[in-house]
Amino acid sequence: MYRVSIEPHWRISFSKNASMDTALLLRLLSAIQSQGAILQAAKSVNLSYRHAWGLLREAEAILGGALLEKQRGRGTTLTRLGSTLLWAERRIAARLSPTLESLSSELERELDQSIAGPGNTVRLCASYGFAVDALMRCLDRDELPIDLRYLSGKEAVAAFSQKECELAGFHVPIGAFESTAIQYYSPYLDRKKHCLIHVANLNQGLFVAPGNPKKITSLAHLARTGVRFVNRQAGSSTRKVLELLLEQAAICPAAISGFETSEFTHSAIAAYIASNMADVGFGVETAARRFGLDFIPLMKERYFFAAQKDSIGQSPVLDVVEILQSDKFRSEVNQLEGYDATDTGRILALDEVFGACA
Repeated sequence: MYRVSIEPHWRISFSKNASMDTALLLRLLSAIQSQGAILQAAKSVNLSYRHAWGLLREAEAILGGALLEKQRGRGTTLTRLGSTLLWAERRIAARLSPTLESLSSELERELDQSIAGPGNTVRLCASYGFAVDALMRCLDRDELPIDLRYLSGKEAVAAFSQKECELAGFHVPIGAFESTAIQYYSPYLDRKKHCLIHVANLNQGLFVAPGNPKKITSLAHLARTGVRFVNRQAGSSTRKVLELLLEQAAICPAAISGFETSEFTHSAIAAYIASNMADVGFGVETAARRFGLDFIPLMKERYFFAAQKDSIGQSPVLDVVEILQSDKFRSEVNQLEGYDATDTGRILALDEVFGACA
């Protein structure tokens, strides 16, 4: 079974015939940021001290500014220019991760089929989430083949209804907007044929810079003068929920500076704010914590996989269900800040979740 990993790679051009490959430089800068010393950082990326200094000096000459500064008692730190390069790398990775993971999964399937022919692969269409990412790592460790496509929740369930996948992942908010979300997905689900697998509960809310310098405590503060917002892309489940929250609070999206500025993942939202390109965003708590941001909880959601009832007890879907129900996977979900694995792996009839709305 093949495993494919695709990582973003970028270059900076500084003349018609010359450019700088950033890969090694960024690895070195990241190591310096975490270790505070060039010698130890160089060793950690398998460079000699001399080579590391040469790389840094060459980059500084090309970019026209210092990348490092010495601070008494704090060792070597990155300048604003050095930090900007690193944040650019993190934003790129956060923004592209779902696309690259989907492409990796597609290539894995093609390589496997080219050698062994069609296999017993589970096709998963899902809105991007940290619990899904944790599941993919578990499946990888157990060498279980899965074909992953990241789509919006509605697109995933629509693909499931057309038999384009065996599992479809989507969010349902808990509380006032539950019935609205259910109506959103109901046309694609059949209570006689389909069931739901509970994956996790999670917290959604506002991301703000450490210490909350703009003193943002509610949705109403998004419309303040001088507050810069970054949104999820149109069509995403997260954006749909945010629009419902704003409507409930009688806040006009047009009054929010940056409302049409969009990113494609929760992590990309967090990276955007952490690099000081915006003051606030809306998303899953896990992303905020991973980028060192403060988090203001606003609501909870449940994440489900839709499945065919008759596939639950048979491989290959059964293999995925058994992992979802394992103590190991529940432990991984519980380690995600803002996630709760209390009911993870529980199989539910559609009526138990959707009730009369289904």
